[in-house]
Amino acid sequence: MPFIGQQPTTGTYSKLDAITTSATATYNLLLDGSAYFPSTANQLLVSLNGVMQAPQDSFTVSGSTIIFDSALTSSDSIDFIMAFGDVLNIGTPSDGTVTAGKIATNAVTTAKIGNNVVTDAKLANTLDLSAKALTMPSGSIIQVQYTQFTNTNYFNTTANTWHAFSDLTVNITPKATNSKIMVQMFIGAWEHNNDNDHVVRFAFYRDSSLLAAPAAGSRWNAVGMGATNFDQGDRLSTPAVAWITYFDTPSSTSQITYKGAVNAGSNNGIITLNRTMQDTDAAGHERTVSSITVTEIAG
Repeated sequence: MPFIGQQPTTGTYSKLDAITTSATATYNLLLDGSAYFPSTANQLLVSLNGVMQAPQDSFTVSGSTIIFDSALTSSDSIDFIMAFGDVLNIGTPSDGTVTAGKIATNAVTTAKIGNNVVTDAKLANTLDLSAKALTMPSGSIIQVQYTQFTNTNYFNTTANTWHAFSDLTVNITPKATNSKIMVQMFIGAWEHNNDNDHVVRFAFYRDSSLLAAPAAGSRWNAVGMGATNFDQGDRLSTPAVAWITYFDTPSSTSQITYKGAVNAGSNNGIITLNRTMQDTDAAGHERTVSSITVTEIAG
């Protein structure tokens, strides 16, 4: 289809305006009286005194000027200067048209990245291991979530029953289905009942599933244990302080809730958290800080 109006000039050959020499090496380049800006000296064909000149060796260009390697005189004659085609200017690309394949390897340098352009929020949006948007080496820490409980609490326990700590609960949404979740709990708890068995068992819940050692016969299953020695007379006790860890493989990218759990043994009783039973302001009535932490580890 022919053009309507003037034919585009990009790529045309042009003979530049004549130049009168003098005692200088630098001359203005004009095309039809207007400044002409070649992109490179290699774009020009220059004849001086009937001899073709080598670009970059005999002359260079800077903006709209030509610079010979030595000053000319009024006796010299620039026969002609031909511009062999303008370098194509593609203009400004449309939004969303520059793909990764159009960017040369290592072309984006640190100097071209603005301050605070890469934010935590933007990194979180791209951290999608299941879609392989970002691959992390096995064993790398992807995220950590935790809950720390500094208040004091107590609740009644039923014999041989697991009870979840409502105050030691943490949520996590794994980034990949092959991640492992390291669940850790530090707890200071006291058991109070009327028997002589003060072994306290600790474990975790993943949503409604108990995470503990597999049951074997009549043996107790747990992740960790602590022993508390309760003196019924003066209401003092030794706390069952424990640090327990469990490695879980939930195989999910949906939100998961982990809770600490306790089993006080074969009798009904009371469990206090971060405090002794009486919790009076006296020596021997300790207080602690308890916490639960979940760490997602790349598989």
